[in-house]
Amino acid sequence: MEFVKVSKFRLGLIINPLAGLGGTVGLKGSDDVAEIALAKGAEPKSHLRMEQALNVVLPYRDRIEVITASGDMGETLARKMGFNVRVVYQAPINTAAQDTQAVVAQLLNETLDLLLFAGGDGTARDVYAIADDNIPVLGVPAGVKIHSGVYGITPHASGMVLKMLLEGELVSLMSADVMDIDEAAFRTGVVKAKCFGEMLVPAEPRYVQAVKMGGKETDELVLADIAAEAIELMEDELIVIGSGSTVAAVMEELGLDNTLLGVDLIQQQQLLASDLSAEELLKLTENQSVKLFITLIGGQGHILGRGNQQLSPELIRRVGKSNIVILATKTKLKALEGRPLIVDSGDPELDKELTGYYQVVTGYHDYVMYQVANPDLA
Repeated sequence: MEFVKVSKFRLGLIINPLAGLGGTVGLKGSDDVAEIALAKGAEPKSHLRMEQALNVVLPYRDRIEVITASGDMGETLARKMGFNVRVVYQAPINTAAQDTQAVVAQLLNETLDLLLFAGGDGTARDVYAIADDNIPVLGVPAGVKIHSGVYGITPHASGMVLKMLLEGELVSLMSADVMDIDEAAFRTGVVKAKCFGEMLVPAEPRYVQAVKMGGKETDELVLADIAAEAIELMEDELIVIGSGSTVAAVMEELGLDNTLLGVDLIQQQQLLASDLSAEELLKLTENQSVKLFITLIGGQGHILGRGNQQLSPELIRRVGKSNIVILATKTKLKALEGRPLIVDSGDPELDKELTGYYQVVTGYHDYVMYQVANPDLA
């Protein structure tokens, strides 16, 4: 199936204002915890993520009709950016999942060329629950967890796909999985992913992400070797321990409690603090020498911006590119089939600064040179 350009591009636009709220404050999701996240000082980011995507197509805005909901669900941002806007749903001040579904229901009455939405896996589920199988959709990643294959690899990447469509390129469409997990179990360290169905998305592997590979790494010997090398790299500085089973192997080797789906802080091989928020990390690392140990999401290649939003741009700059230590098995790297590692920190300039080749720890005294190179920022 091929995408064919029309003279006036009709863009359905939905922003979930609550998406991603739980990430920076360590709640590992936003479903049903928005009020808690806001009370902890979380700031809405989804409109900024959508703005990054739409910035790519600003030169084409006169050719785009944005069909959306009122206020923070789309209208405010689209008008601020100078797009031609038509509102088909009056959103309440405090939005919920049913509002996303109601907007989609209204958009079904329009002849859309693309439905662009900003959110996470919960938002994708809400869109899927109502969307017609024949409507092409594309997500702008703004949530804490992005397992689904319906999102761009970064907000800018989503914008690049939209630009291709506006320029009349023949973009194939494919079915991609809508995935989500049980967030209550997720917060206790248990990942239970489930496929809820499929939606039609532009088939652009440079810009649209793969479905996340679930499950733990099974080669315990390899993980033990990686952990041994990581421990040798530790000196007297603070070590920020990112999320994921590969990094968790380091904590296990040290005999320390680990937040599998959170961020911990250690020094001199001792645990200083667990499951930290972005604000807590900045406070504890102020005026300190810091290293960051992280791994990649299997199948996707993201090392920042997926499940570890506690690692804020300010913290990453404090750590510095040379003090970022990437741990990964060769199996995970080979599964990327040559695709680069991805950083999606929320700060496009920082993402550019972080590109380049890194020595990835793949075993004891064993390294692989691997590239971080967001294709959409090239």
